[in-house]
Amino acid sequence: MHVRVGCEFTYEATWPTPTIIQVQPRLDAAHSLLHEMWETTPHVDFHPYTDLFGNICQRVTMPVGEFIWRYNAIAEVSGELDEAAPDARQMPIEELPDDTLVYTLPSRFCLSDVLADTAWNLFGAIQPGWARVQAINDWVHDNIRFQYGTSTSLTTSADVYEQRVGVCRDFAHLAVTFCRALNIPARYVFGYLPDIGVTPPDHPMDFCAWTEVFLDGRWWTFDPRNNARRIGRVLIGRGRDALDVAMVTTYGGPKLKNMTV
Repeated sequence: MHVRVGCEFTYEATWPTPTIIQVQPRLDAAHSLLHEMWETTPHVDFHPYTDLFGNICQRVTMPVGEFIWRYNAIAEVSGELDEAAPDARQMPIEELPDDTLVYTLPSRFCLSDVLADTAWNLFGAIQPGWARVQAINDWVHDNIRFQYGTSTSLTTSADVYEQRVGVCRDFAHLAVTFCRALNIPARYVFGYLPDIGVTPPDHPMDFCAWTEVFLDGRWWTFDPRNNARRIGRVLIGRGRDALDVAMVTTYGGPKLKNMTV
């Protein structure tokens, strides 16, 4: 199954602004990237690099004035729902691979140390493994209200727990936080999520954040915002939280005028 993904951003800059862009699908995820194309107005040169988490990034300097950049791609997806394994076990810390340990620690937006007692009170009595992780996702989905404009770039998982409202970024941060508080490696991911096999939402398409959780020797997809197995995820970035996978990082103050996904 082929899906078209992409985005367009329009900025207004008052001085040349160094920028990092992260909207390209990863090459090591479940999808296959068949074609991609960049366009900018006016023309500028890009410098690609791969960050510490294996995400594909582009460095560019925004020119003064209006700057438009577009990214379009065709990806092949399996057409199957996200995999599930209800019998997957939670691994003891001493058995975890070295490269998963960073995803058991608190991070900028996932305050697992702050919410540790809360996590154990809510989920400590549930069977470790898939059942416990699913219970976390059920709780976040059922208790956090989705609403645009209710959080900021500084909102943490502790804020979301207290306010009980947020966007998919916030849902993912809180689920990751609870998992880490229970010694389950969990990471924040985001990408494109086509409306395949579901009723299209009323609001325009946006980037989507979800999570990956390490159980029984591998990473599994969980989506606390939708709380359903989905078809066609095209993954862009993985990291400790949203700070590691920002779509656009600017070293200056350009104004975002428009974004289309």
